Amino acid sequence: MIDFLYKIIQESARLWMVMASYLLLGMFIAGILHAFLGQSFITRHLGGNGFSSILKATLFGIPLPICSCGVIPVAASLKKEGANKSATLSFLVSTPTTGIDSIFATYSLMGPLFAIFRPLAAFISGITIGTLNFLFNREKKKTTVVHRHPSLPSNFKIKEVFRYGFVELAEDIGKWLLIGVIIGGTLTVVIPEDLLTGYFSHPFLHFLIILVLAIPLYVCATGSIPIAAALIGKGFSPGAALVFLIAGPATNTVTLSFVYSKLGKRAFYLYLASIITVSVLAGWFFNLFWKALGGNIELISPQGEQLPYPLRILSGTILLLFIIKGFLKTKKEIKKMDYELYVSDITCKHCQMTIENKLKQLPGVNQVAVNVEEKTVGVDGEISLEEIEEAIREVGYTPERRIRASSKD
Repeated sequence: MIDFLYKIIQESARLWMVMASYLLLGMFIAGILHAFLGQSFITRHLGGNGFSSILKATLFGIPLPICSCGVIPVAASLKKEGANKSATLSFLVSTPTTGIDSIFATYSLMGPLFAIFRPLAAFISGITIGTLNFLFNREKKKTTVVHRHPSLPSNFKIKEVFRYGFVELAEDIGKWLLIGVIIGGTLTVVIPEDLLTGYFSHPFLHFLIILVLAIPLYVCATGSIPIAAALIGKGFSPGAALVFLIAGPATNTVTLSFVYSKLGKRAFYLYLASIITVSVLAGWFFNLFWKALGGNIELISPQGEQLPYPLRILSGTILLLFIIKGFLKTKKEIKKMDYELYVSDITCKHCQMTIENKLKQLPGVNQVAVNVEEKTVGVDGEISLEEIEEAIREVGYTPERRIRASSKD
């Protein structure tokens, strides 16, 4: 048993060190994107109608480092700003499927071919779902609601780049990155080498198994990489791994519930069918393309292992320290707040920041604290509970029950 656990730890550590250098680089670039763009930029440029908004939503979504649940409040904001359902669906697919940080991490652990195909597949997925909804689920033309947004920073702020890239983003992806690495290491050790060749040799069976696993599972774009790499190592076709990289981050119970409740039943079926179809076709074409290139294993091999070993050790240690710092961050005290609500769809740092920023803008609010682990929102100030609940709904979340209400109500 001890030997078994040691092998899992050893393999997980190898995956971690291979990814770390490229992931740190991706986090730095993600910080730059955040400093220059931010959510207000997205809503200003995508809050409109027409087919061009589908293309914009897809292109803007690909590099943004927003996770599977973090994209939901942004999508809700787009819809509120007047974006049509097609643009919202395109953004909802392309954004969590990949990001600048996960592109670098994909290259480090799965090679250059995956690093090219993954954002390309995200683009095709976004355009496909947006176009299908545009053609078959037309909505009445509506006037775009124009809101004032804070102006973009005029100067490049290094402090904000590092705060977002190495603090907020590390807190957001840290848990799921660790889970993904541990799962990847466990799969490498547990799954027999001849399992698929003996029982599930047909490639489309690989796709089916992956879809059953990926659709309900919550996994971020970065956390999906070590799992996909481990699946290839155990005999799954490279195309099946690509199916997981596409469908895993884009589909989970939270996202599917949002699409069904906010965008409608028809949009839900188009969304799910499009992701399944595009991911399977992309996986099938990936296998054909790779074989046409001679099945060169170097094209789908970890590139991070080519870095000097001391650099991998240093990068892995630095990344781990950033993640640990996020775990040890002092939780905000909310027991003495005037109001406390339970909001079940709070799942990550992006959720926390979105709700806190919205509530702090309300007149009369003195303090706001969101606890991600307990899924609670605490508010202190001269404001009614109904105003708080309405503000939470406006940014795409659902207050389910009141844990504590002020005696002033």
